[in-house]
Amino acid sequence: MPTRRETLAASAAVTGAAFLSAVPAAAATEADSGRPPGGTIALAHATILGVGPDRTVLVRDGRIVRTGRSAEIEIPRGTTTYDLTGKYIVPGGLVEAHVHNDGPESVMPPLFPLNGVTAVREMWGKPLHHAWRDEVRAGRLLGPRWVIASSIIDGRPSIWAGEVGKVVEVADALSARRAVREAKAEGADFVKVYSRLDREAYEAIADESRRQGLRYAGHCPDVVPMARASDAGQQSIEHLHALTLATSSREDEIRRAIARIRIDPGLGSSLDRYASWFRQVHPLELQAIRSFDVGRTRALFDRLAANGTCVVPTLTVHHCLERTDQLAVDPAEMRYLPTWMTDEWEPTWAALTAGRTARDIAHLREIYAHRLRLVGELHRAGVQLIAGTDTGTGYAVPGFSLHHELELLSEAGVPDRDVLTAATTAAARMLALPADRADLLVLDADPRADIRNTQRIDSVLVGGRYVDRRERLHLLDEVARAAAASRPPAAGAAAPHICVH
Repeated sequence: MPTRRETLAASAAVTGAAFLSAVPAAAATEADSGRPPGGTIALAHATILGVGPDRTVLVRDGRIVRTGRSAEIEIPRGTTTYDLTGKYIVPGGLVEAHVHNDGPESVMPPLFPLNGVTAVREMWGKPLHHAWRDEVRAGRLLGPRWVIASSIIDGRPSIWAGEVGKVVEVADALSARRAVREAKAEGADFVKVYSRLDREAYEAIADESRRQGLRYAGHCPDVVPMARASDAGQQSIEHLHALTLATSSREDEIRRAIARIRIDPGLGSSLDRYASWFRQVHPLELQAIRSFDVGRTRALFDRLAANGTCVVPTLTVHHCLERTDQLAVDPAEMRYLPTWMTDEWEPTWAALTAGRTARDIAHLREIYAHRLRLVGELHRAGVQLIAGTDTGTGYAVPGFSLHHELELLSEAGVPDRDVLTAATTAAARMLALPADRADLLVLDADPRADIRNTQRIDSVLVGGRYVDRRERLHLLDEVARAAAASRPPAAGAAAPHICVH
């Protein structure tokens, strides 16, 4: 399979106007394209994945009212019909399970559905995200469904400084329980746990979350064995660092070394703290992968699978941080973000990678290759993988980046059918998304045959609104114009979020 860099170059040919001319648009009758919910539309003669060929979907007033064989569906008079012969429908659309969104309302939310992403899990909840969700629900903003985390709940001192967003630092069981109750009161859908929590606080969060009827997910804390996190009920493990340690025969020794790492509170910015952390933790990760233990790995992965613990590898951010020789973003994607945001990527990465030697770079390549191996082993062990990117990190464009994550999962050895499941039914099940919204993605080719076909988007049904090919490209152009006109907030541009460490 081609590398991501090669695929980016190839995919540019089907972006924007070039993509419009590549495949004839589906014919619409009796109405303009991209109409909002209201009236009846028929999406006719498509192959519905998991159902069969030549199916028709009837949508009335924003709800799917019937799906069946085209010959058996009676289309009411006055229905707007789209002939989707040769197209493939992904029921529900795609789900992006790890995002961090900040930026203009006219840019960030629309990019998800315009890339076929109809639901997202926001991993650091802020008032902005709740406001966006309200606007989407009211039909005033084109955007995905949002499942929104609490503020990050971390130990003291947190890796994060306060300039990026609210971080709740807890030092004992009492403050941990209080943080969970506050998260519920603020409307969080789940509790976000982080890396520097101590064992007492973590156990209190797990227990209080159950008492409050909340799920909890996030990082596996440095001092909590992954098996214990799984047994305690953590819904998902984000990123692959904890897995690297948990599959080492020297896990206990390396965890003790990590516990001795100190974060200097005098480091004023989160970027400085993360850069310091990276420099200290990478040699320990190298020790971990060079002491990989097959027996421990099988036992742990069997346990994760038995407990139903999901893993969100976020290969996109690992790739960006550990294969900096392959940093690449399609210029056709970059145009959809304000330059005041993208201009921060290069200096941020320069700060994170400052002082790396040729030997360090070689070691990081070795670490990344091991992460791909772990993803393949997780899949073979029956652990449910979920697709998420850590978008909000540099070199990841909302919506577009999920398609690249799917490619990376495929490169890790996950069959394309199962990669698609990680971004559709499995993700929707993990997020408990209700089936009361009319969402689907229409593609020009079957993604089960080649996962890159998720990028060959014909049209999208999002919240009952059908956005056909021409309307989609028009809306993308509007996003690009909004991005070009955007100016940084009064406080200035913030460095990109870096969630993984």
